Amino acid sequence: MTESEFKKRFLQKCTKEPEKYYPTTTLRAKGFIRRQCTNCSRHYWTTNPDRKMCGDTKCVGGFSFIGEKSKKNLSYTQVWEEFSRVHENLGYTPVKRYPVVARWNPTTDFVMASIAAFQPYVVSGEVAPPANPLTIPQFSIRFPDLDNVGITGAHFTGFVMMGEHAFVQPQKYDVNKYCLDHLEWLQKGMGLKTEYLTIHEDAWEGGGNFGPSIEFFTGGLEISNQVYMQYEQTDKGPRELKIKVLDMGQGQERASWFSQGLPNSFETTFPTTIKKLRTATGVNYDKELLTKFSPQAGLLNSGDFEDMNEQWRQVAEKTGIPIEVLKPEIQKNAGVYSIAEHTRTLLVALADGALPSNVGGMYNLRVILRRALATIKQHGWNIDILDVAEWNAKELKKQYPELLEKIENVQKILEVEKRKFEESTTRVKATVQRMAGKQLRAEEMLELYESQGISPELLKSASEEQGKSFTVPEKFYSMLSERHEHHEQETQTQQDRIKLGDIPETEAMYYADWKKKDFDAKIIFLQDKFAVLDKTIFYPTSGGQIHDTGVLGGIKIVDVFKQGKIIVHELEKEPTFKKGEIVHGIINWERRFQLAQHHTATHIINAAASTVLGEHVNQASAKKDVDKAHLDITHYENLTPEEVQKIEDEANNIIKKRIQVHKEFMPRENAEKKYGMEIYQGGAVPGKTIRIVSIEDTDIEACGGTHLDNTEEIGKIKILKTTKVKDGVVRITFVAGKAAEKVEKEDEELKNDLAKELNCTKEQIPGRAKELFENWKSMKKGKSFNAKLSSTEKSKGNILQETTEVLQTQQEHLLKTIQRFKNEAEI
Repeated sequence: MTESEFKKRFLQKCTKEPEKYYPTTTLRAKGFIRRQCTNCSRHYWTTNPDRKMCGDTKCVGGFSFIGEKSKKNLSYTQVWEEFSRVHENLGYTPVKRYPVVARWNPTTDFVMASIAAFQPYVVSGEVAPPANPLTIPQFSIRFPDLDNVGITGAHFTGFVMMGEHAFVQPQKYDVNKYCLDHLEWLQKGMGLKTEYLTIHEDAWEGGGNFGPSIEFFTGGLEISNQVYMQYEQTDKGPRELKIKVLDMGQGQERASWFSQGLPNSFETTFPTTIKKLRTATGVNYDKELLTKFSPQAGLLNSGDFEDMNEQWRQVAEKTGIPIEVLKPEIQKNAGVYSIAEHTRTLLVALADGALPSNVGGMYNLRVILRRALATIKQHGWNIDILDVAEWNAKELKKQYPELLEKIENVQKILEVEKRKFEESTTRVKATVQRMAGKQLRAEEMLELYESQGISPELLKSASEEQGKSFTVPEKFYSMLSERHEHHEQETQTQQDRIKLGDIPETEAMYYADWKKKDFDAKIIFLQDKFAVLDKTIFYPTSGGQIHDTGVLGGIKIVDVFKQGKIIVHELEKEPTFKKGEIVHGIINWERRFQLAQHHTATHIINAAASTVLGEHVNQASAKKDVDKAHLDITHYENLTPEEVQKIEDEANNIIKKRIQVHKEFMPRENAEKKYGMEIYQGGAVPGKTIRIVSIEDTDIEACGGTHLDNTEEIGKIKILKTTKVKDGVVRITFVAGKAAEKVEKEDEELKNDLAKELNCTKEQIPGRAKELFENWKSMKKGKSFNAKLSSTEKSKGNILQETTEVLQTQQEHLLKTIQRFKNEAEI
């Protein structure tokens, strides 16, 4: 069955046995009675015996709370303050939001709901939550409803889900208490009377887990919901979870909107930012028109309807406003709202370390950024999106002060993205003019956007300039976002190479003593050339670090790898020793030490890059080999020679400080509480217990590699080159320790050779090379270049060309001055 089919079948089961699955004891005690909607047939609960319909917008025909302030008139940030206060009195502990970039979770790029902050390890019961029960103001990002943003008044790409969560043993799980707690908040916190409330019976399924759920509706708006996550699907059928979860989510935006009763949630979510945008754009706040429109705005949800032209016609009819007046006015307002909303999403994502990209889930950040920029360009508005980001940060300062603290770095990234957008727009101008007025299929438009960055707004503007019509494909941006929702993993999990059977995990001795050079251990598994010991000092390839080598029982080890928690040694040939025997192992110490130098240097360069380039820098991936290593960092443009030099200098300054490198195992929840989620630099780290590598006041990461005890043991770091791996990721290739000494010696030999060939001192090489090249270039302009070029100049010209080819072939920073000259000369 598909997820939707499974959910439908489970819901049927729940509605047949409501006493078993839903908090009926609490509902009845509060005066609710069970009914079935005459329009959609859904089962719901109400205190009004005369109510016929469930209260959903699609059934009651719109929102009825517009223009009506609730008993508690709460501003946007006051909603969370009151939510937190009421729940603290009920025994819930408020915790800070998690970063919206979910580095701890290998299955997703972004946190999409408050419960996602605690997946997978807390939900599975492997790790304890930071508090239990708890509340959290979790900023979340979703892209499927992109086309609805600004139109329906209720859809966002980035929103705050106020979570109410509990993670308990089955015998302590109490759905009636959870429902009672939530009703306490709705009644006392929001001032919502029960006679205006309907509670729907529903079901939820996701990620292999499922359970019954209830949805709270008032005035046609789904104000919140509670999911009672209690079961998991297995090959043998459903079974109860070892840890049952309360997953209550309420959009802070919706709560504020309902509380204030304004025409839409954008006016209540960021009122100051919207006011400034209206001043800048000249789009007036027509309260009468928006008040008439907003109750019907749900009828324009592109996810619910196929024929949007018909939906616009119905909305115009219901409001009594001609469609030719209504639609342009709403679309202008939607432009203002979407600029504010998209920029806020970008602000939080970029502040948390995300970068717009042309690949993976981060692509959707670029989509919303360019959608906002295209809207500004389409209307000719004098708006700088950098200013809008700062307005949003100031408006959220009370709840999320960290956003304003990071605004400068966010604005740098936005400035680079603005430049790329303008360059792209200029580059495709001729294509846009040629395509203007043509009616394209949605698929054609999607291809144009992805291959050339041509947005529907650009084509629409160009068409209108030519006096032609152009129809933007329905649900365009939602379809575009769906193409990039799947998480792109940096590396794929290696398949098991051999069948090991049921054998105990290997004791990794290198954690207790990474300097241990030999050991004795018992053979517990032997198959062909593969051996497993009860313990080992040989490090397996993992975490981007290449494996150790050496000898085991006198036979060379050619590979070491992990299968689960078992370390497997591959030998050069089949051994003579047998299973159960004790064997002696010796590692290649010089190789081990060099790998440790490169691994600790990787952490240092990561810290140095963050210091030089900004807090958005994170590790995307890394590889530590013997001859050299590389670190892939998240950064929005290529590095300049000056930036590279600053990173190298900062890294070597860290080495000179002789900082202790601490290594310890900690329960995951303790590590996260003490150091934050930034410890997951290399991606998700499995396990209830994780190893923390800390370079005091410099870098803290969850890491399982072999590391030095002090930074001075590295000796020196030398950056060889930097390259752009993909959009938003820059690779820094470097050497450290003896490998750095070797490269420096080769550099010096090359300088001597160049000086000799060019007949100058080493210091004069850059000037002499440039002089020769300029002479060569000027003579090349003549028709008889080869005839005029003397044999001496030919020889010198060839030397220069060969020198350049050496630089290109070796791809190393042999001489930064020559490298700069080479770039300038465009050879």
